[in-house]
Amino acid sequence: MSDLAPNPMDVRPGQLLARGVCRHLRGHDFVTLEEFTPERGKRLDVMAMGPKGELWVIECKSCRADFTSDGKWEGYLEWGDRYFWAVDEAFPTDLLPEGTGLIIADAYDAEILRMPPEVKLPPARRKAVTQRFARHAALRLQSLRDPGLIL
Repeated sequence: MSDLAPNPMDVRPGQLLARGVCRHLRGHDFVTLEEFTPERGKRLDVMAMGPKGELWVIECKSCRADFTSDGKWEGYLEWGDRYFWAVDEAFPTDLLPEGTGLIIADAYDAEILRMPPEVKLPPARRKAVTQRFARHAALRLQSLRDPGLIL
């Protein structure tokens, strides 16, 4: 990890959507982690934890090509109680699968337009994901306080 702050010009469009989603969810008392890895080989754009322990997965798609090239999204369903897509206003939302949530976002805020059905995680999976979420958050905070730390 570098001691230098990331260049704001290097932010990708999906990361800007994620920022708006995280800001919006904070207003609903959710805490979030961007680029969360629930297990090796999987990276969720946003994992959100609600005040009652609910877990939401949000995938941010910046354009049609970004969406159509992602063939692994169904493997993310098993990591949260609800699954959402976050896209901008120009995104062709008719491409998004039925039974998933829809969030319209920009870099500054978002709005939940469609709430997906809740499919509760099994208790053992919930515990494992919650513990991983907590450890991931703690490691990120520690790396901010000690940028030279090897994670």
